[in-house]
Amino acid sequence: MTSTAPPTIPEGRKAQPDHLGHVIFITAAAAMGGFLFGYDSSVINGAVEAIRGRYEVGSAGLAQVIAIALIGCAIGAATAGRIADRIGRIRVMQIAAALFTISAVGSALPFALWDLAMWRVLGGIAIGMASVIGPAYIAEVAPPAYRGRLGSFQQAAIVIGIAVSQLVNWGILNLADGDQRGKLAGLEAWQWMLGVMVVPALLYGLLSFAIPESPRFLISVGKTDKAKEVLAEVEGQGVDLDHRVAEIKDAMRREHKSSFKDLLGGKAGFLPIVWIGIGLSVFQQLVGINVAFYYSSTLWQSVGINPSSSFFYSFTTSIINIIGTVIAMIFVDKIGRRPLALIGSAGMAVSLALEAWAFASKTGDTLPAAQGTVALIAAHAFVLFFALSWGVVVWVFLGEMFPNKIRAAALGVAACAQWIANWAITASFPSLSDWNLSGTYVIYTVFALLSIPFVLKFVKETKGKALEEMG
Repeated sequence: MTSTAPPTIPEGRKAQPDHLGHVIFITAAAAMGGFLFGYDSSVINGAVEAIRGRYEVGSAGLAQVIAIALIGCAIGAATAGRIADRIGRIRVMQIAAALFTISAVGSALPFALWDLAMWRVLGGIAIGMASVIGPAYIAEVAPPAYRGRLGSFQQAAIVIGIAVSQLVNWGILNLADGDQRGKLAGLEAWQWMLGVMVVPALLYGLLSFAIPESPRFLISVGKTDKAKEVLAEVEGQGVDLDHRVAEIKDAMRREHKSSFKDLLGGKAGFLPIVWIGIGLSVFQQLVGINVAFYYSSTLWQSVGINPSSSFFYSFTTSIINIIGTVIAMIFVDKIGRRPLALIGSAGMAVSLALEAWAFASKTGDTLPAAQGTVALIAAHAFVLFFALSWGVVVWVFLGEMFPNKIRAAALGVAACAQWIANWAITASFPSLSDWNLSGTYVIYTVFALLSIPFVLKFVKETKGKALEEMG
């Protein structure tokens, strides 16, 4: 006879935290790293033209200064996990906060172009560390019943950081009467833009002292009693703490430490599923999304829009980015990952094609009024379609699509490919736009179109599937 009794739910999975507000505070504090990630990635947007003028640098050299931070990102992302396993998640947050702070001060007070580039690399290392340690810490501390919702704090913090950086840049520019090199208290406006990041960096560092260490790390270093205190704090007093500790220890014993060798197979080098992950990461960047966040002010000024308005449009684009991200978070589990990706690809292709058409009418540094309006609307539509699809969906896919045995290593390779593609787009845009701005957007349009058959042919839906089913 078949039993009709409901399955037993593990104690840790059904427990509700006694103080949900405190758990949200802990998550928000950790997600401040994501805020700084978004802020630092986008704040340079307001300084591009001023740096060009201050150091009389050409487009190619300027692009390297802007993009060089991405090298630091790769270093920080590659090292953060191992450092966190040795000294703890909180200590890595504090290191990242210190690097953010030093980078902000150095970037605001450079004495040469190479000096500015060095501080950009340092800030990039902090970004890379924050991009890894924030989601990892939140996943390890969040109560299982709330893990998905709390995990979304990181992405939300990133897009809010982008928006706030654009708003601060716009405010500083207005204080300097619309001149990026206008003087404010002895420094040029662009220096203040880069230096203001000291404030959220210090806040991130201070908050890291107010949140507990990850129970998983505490157990790994033999501090079981302290781990139980943290588990009781975040999962509730009613949890069987001995059972939860045993559960974590068992998971750590069974965990397979995936390596690069596990990813190899066949004539193509990597396993097919790894190539698909790399493809998703690369397409996410090759549509030119980071041009909208690194160069939008410069782009609008190059077609005749005054600096103050160009900074305002950069801010409104960031607000659209937040709205799109919220839409993706609402629908990714309702309609699925593939449909969202396909909707986004189609929308991006149309938007980018309209931008290419509008920019083809550029004469000197101006656009006709009709084409200028089309370009502005299309640019906002492009960011919206990206944010509600590829901006979120790619990270969901990468977290779900790989078999358990290779998940960590495969995700690392895919993320590395994403940083490289990001660097390629960021470093090439100034030179490409000097060559042909419309042609540059035609290239991005082609990549958006190519992403459609890629998703249709190679990418399988992961909605509703257990992680053990992947591969």
